Amino acid sequence: MAQATARHILVSTEEKCNELKTAIEQGADFAQVAKENSSCPSSRDGGNLGSFGPGQMVREFDEVVFSAPINEVQGPVKTQFGYHLLEVTSRQD
Repeated sequence: MAQATARHILVSTEEKCNELKTAIEQGADFAQVAKENSSCPSSRDGGNLGSFGPGQMVREFDEVVFSAPINEVQGPVKTQFGYHLLEVTSRQD
């Protein structure tokens, strides 16, 4: 069964999500940006979501996490919770 580890940043607007993605692409540290901006409790741990399999997260997450390149920031990804930046840190298919 496939497993992945990922981290994310959750914000309320697409505009803020794009702004943070640009900052990360320009060299800002993902974990630090998560700690300072993410509304998810995972922000305390730099946005780390740990390890999970398909179906354990919302569908929009699964679609990105189990197809996106490793260590490349993806997003904005819209879910019922808001807008996310996602980074897959490892995956075993």
